[in-house]
Amino acid sequence: MKNNKTAKKITFILAAVIFASAAVYLALFFYNQYEADREYSNIPVKPTQKYEALAYNPIDFDTLIKRNNEIYAWIKIDDTKVDYPIAQHSAEDEGFYLTHSAMDQSYLKSGAIYTETCNKKDFSDPVTLVYGHNNYGDSMFTTLHKFEDKDFFDRHEFVYIYTPTRKLTYQIISAFRYDDRHIMNTNDFSDKNNLLNFQQMLLNPEDNNRNVRKITEEINESSKIMVLSTCITGDKSSRYLVCCLLVSDEKTD
Repeated sequence: MKNNKTAKKITFILAAVIFASAAVYLALFFYNQYEADREYSNIPVKPTQKYEALAYNPIDFDTLIKRNNEIYAWIKIDDTKVDYPIAQHSAEDEGFYLTHSAMDQSYLKSGAIYTETCNKKDFSDPVTLVYGHNNYGDSMFTTLHKFEDKDFFDRHEFVYIYTPTRKLTYQIISAFRYDDRHIMNTNDFSDKNNLLNFQQMLLNPEDNNRNVRKITEEINESSKIMVLSTCITGDKSSRYLVCCLLVSDEKTD
């Protein structure tokens, strides 16, 4: 009888510990999601354009850059939560924006959308790699995983990048699972053959669940590619890539 009471007591204590641990985990998860949403709400937006000859630029970069002068662009994808500033930190801490807000560089577990210093800030590189976290609610690059669905992929063709003076329109050419190699460090894109091989891989990736768009514009050594990279829940050795081709570069008001 005494052993039964002891066993029940131990079982009760274990259940209480498990319940408390789960409650703490959920509380932290929803807190981080709340912080990510709160940090990037109330973004300053410019009034409608004054000059019809120029593309409309809705982003108030003057206000944003006063908050953080490392913000240099903005990314937007329709029907996703991807609608954020892009920042780039110094070479001394390439991963700074993994855990810091682009709005004021304060600590933020969900981080920011960012590039590394191997890429120029004018999107003139043959390949520009843009990073963002996955699995902080639906913030940052989590909703890139919508492109795993073929119907969503087929219906959503473009990514828009704004800079203080330009609107860049990229056509999404493919979306697929890739390994966790550092694309910029493991490829010499100054070598024409390496660049062309990488471009062809984007058009015909090995992932069985890939989504690829038929495009009419030729991809060559002069093309500008942007790769959006995020993690895959439960798979630390892989990344999910959404790959895009620059198709329009407009001056803005």
